[in-house]
Amino acid sequence: MTLQLFDTYEREVRTFQPLNGNTVGIYCCGPTVYNFAHIGNLRTYLFEDLLVRVLRANGFEVNHVVNITDVGHLVSDADTGEDKMELGTQRTGMTAWELADFYTRAFEKDLARLNVQTPSIWCKATDHIQEQIEFVQDLEAKGFTYKTSDGIYFDSRKLNSYGHLARLDIEGLQAGARVDQGERKFVTDFALWKFSPEGEQRQMEWDSPWGKGFPGWHIECSAMSAKYLGDYFDIHCGGEDHIPIHHTNEIAQTEASRGTRLANFWMHGYFLQLDDAKMSKSTGEFLTLDVLIERGFDPMVYRFFCLGGHYRSQMTFSWESLEAARTSLNRLYEAAFSWGEPGEPDQDTLDRFFGALNDDLGMPKAMAIVWELVKSDFADGVKKATIIRFDEILGLGIAEWSPEAVEVSEEVLELLKARETARVEKNWARADEIRDEITALGYVIEDTPEGAKVTRA
Repeated sequence: MTLQLFDTYEREVRTFQPLNGNTVGIYCCGPTVYNFAHIGNLRTYLFEDLLVRVLRANGFEVNHVVNITDVGHLVSDADTGEDKMELGTQRTGMTAWELADFYTRAFEKDLARLNVQTPSIWCKATDHIQEQIEFVQDLEAKGFTYKTSDGIYFDSRKLNSYGHLARLDIEGLQAGARVDQGERKFVTDFALWKFSPEGEQRQMEWDSPWGKGFPGWHIECSAMSAKYLGDYFDIHCGGEDHIPIHHTNEIAQTEASRGTRLANFWMHGYFLQLDDAKMSKSTGEFLTLDVLIERGFDPMVYRFFCLGGHYRSQMTFSWESLEAARTSLNRLYEAAFSWGEPGEPDQDTLDRFFGALNDDLGMPKAMAIVWELVKSDFADGVKKATIIRFDEILGLGIAEWSPEAVEVSEEVLELLKARETARVEKNWARADEIRDEITALGYVIEDTPEGAKVTRA
């Protein structure tokens, strides 16, 4: 089965073929490194990792580029307010450069713990200021910019196709605009270059033909993707929140400058929901991978949880659903371990598994085939060889997993007894407190029908 992918730009599933030979160029919008990534952010990178793995399984070479936004992302979509990096320095006491380095490393650590494959290229906005200036100069020469007191802006009305990706009602947006447009001529115009405030020295600012300042958020992706992948490449990815503004503006810049829509396919991962609202950093309260680990969950449990949903469907997170994922994953690990040494895989099962994936990354159907394999009457060696091939996509480390014998101290045994008593009495708050005490001692608890299992964290 040929690979079929949903293209947000065309709003349809299309057959995928690389633009240039056997190599696929893919650009993924990376994090703004002013804070830790939350697990909703990480779901997007797990979707992109799945896409890269499926492309490679189809025999394609993949040139995978991910950017790091370390300047220019303002707190308001209206191009007002402070740079998120500057705000981060006020919160942490770090310099902007220290902040960027700290949270970049934290992000890379999260990806490694989730077994997300390392991109071919990491590119930072601050390393590509000249490329961004030159891109803005080209837009200026072609008549798509205007100057205000606070920056250089893209004139969206001069591009007839503006907003096609999101199917924006441009006139309706203008009529219903509730934000202060400032000196912007139109509600959908956006900053290409922002001037440093008069009499103020920013931590991150550069000289430009228009004065000292810093790039807008959107220009970095147009400039850096062009440098590393060319003016028209195969796939551009991001979260669904990028569709109406960030990706719409990337397309506008590149179409005005280079005459292309930037990418042949536009693909977007959908939100992780928490308490009927998308997960956000804006409140200062959000779940990170470290919080999951502190609660006793291995990062692979979260990876497995995300594999249970289609990337174009929103998922709802709860501790109960994560606990169910852990139980299922352990069942899979234990089954695969019990099968011993691999033999030859079952080709029909492999064909159905990869066929499901080639149907727009159909993970729910693919996971159903995984459990079919577990329950099948194939010889153990066939099962083991087949699941190992599956794991090239799943990325769960199935071949490397083995049960761990754990010596539990008397202190932990007493805590386990106290926790069981609290659970019998339905004193869930006390049971959670005891679990946290056990976690702090370096152990992980898994509740099973046979009782609590304890492993080393």
